[in-house]
Amino acid sequence: MTNTKEEQHLKFIDLIKDVKTCMMMIKDEKGKLTARPMNNAKVDDDGSVWFFTNEFSGKVAQISNENEIFLTYSSPSLNSYVAFNAVAELNDEKAKIDELWTPDMKAWFPEGKEDPKILLIHAKPIEAEYWDHSSSKIIMLFNMIKSAVTGKYTEGEHATLKL
Repeated sequence: MTNTKEEQHLKFIDLIKDVKTCMMMIKDEKGKLTARPMNNAKVDDDGSVWFFTNEFSGKVAQISNENEIFLTYSSPSLNSYVAFNAVAELNDEKAKIDELWTPDMKAWFPEGKEDPKILLIHAKPIEAEYWDHSSSKIIMLFNMIKSAVTGKYTEGEHATLKL
């Protein structure tokens, strides 16, 4: 169980760094929440996340209008889940694009990293919540049986933290 804020922050980063796809939610121009899957380009040591996007995508206009976004990460195989609010900033710095570029990005940007439509979204977390039940399958089974016998739900690790 993680207790200190620093331990919880490290746990938060650990739970999102290997999940490659998340759902990004943003309010549209009418205030309605919209969601779309996004692939992480990188998770920084502070928990900030970088994404590639097209300058002309709807999310760019939405972020320009409302820069608070909501990200959700799910890893059913590990039984861990993360949700967090973040401030999104658009970034077109060539050096950062070069740093984060990987060959698989050519699927979205056939012109390569020189494509003038490439933008980065930098999501800086504000507040996060996670649920981690990633114990071994045997421990999970034991806890389920224990809960059934005792009538008391055995919860995994859960935390809410301000970042």
